[in-house]
Parts: sequence; structure tokens; C-alpha cells
Amino acid sequence: LYERGITGTVELRLYVDSTGTVVADSTAIHRSSGHPALDTAALAAVPGLRYTAGTRNGAPAGMALRPTAPLASPGAVQASRARRPSSRLPPTRIR
Repeated sequence: LYERGITGTVELRLYVDSTGTVVADSTAIHRSSGHPALDTAALAAVPGLRYTAGTRNGAPAGMALRPTAPLASPGAVQASRARRPSSRLPPTRIR
């Protein structure tokens, strides 16, 4: 996939406990990228994710999340940027 420049975005569903650690059994694909190998890569990356725990009434609390994971090889990202015009404005200097 990397060599072929295949890209996609995977939406995950997971649960983060009150320490910011992803609960392994909670992880699932919420919306597939359309490429099973990219979905597998996104799931494989989850154990390395760390979050700041949420709070409820001032105390650390677990929470459900649905993060998106855009996956692309560096070559695919560069090619994509070269094909489309930039919609971003240049940086503005604030005085």
C-alpha cells in the first residue's frame, strides 16, 4: 500500500479510561477507509495512543471517542498537495 500510494481515512471507536489509556477491548472500526489493510494499520496503531484523561465534576473520567485516522504514504501526500491548489491563506503578521 505504501509503495502504491494508497490513502484513506479510518474512523475508530474507542474508550479511554480515567488515566488516559485506551482500553484495548473497546477499539473497533466505526467507519472503514474502504481498504482492509489501512483499517488494520489504524487498529495496530491504537495501543500506542495516549490521551489526557477527561474530567467530570473536576475528577478524571473515562470517555468514549471516535477519532479519525488519515493514513497516507509521504509520497501520496506530496502528490496530493501538488495536484490541488492551496485553499489556505498565507500567514498574517499580527502587530
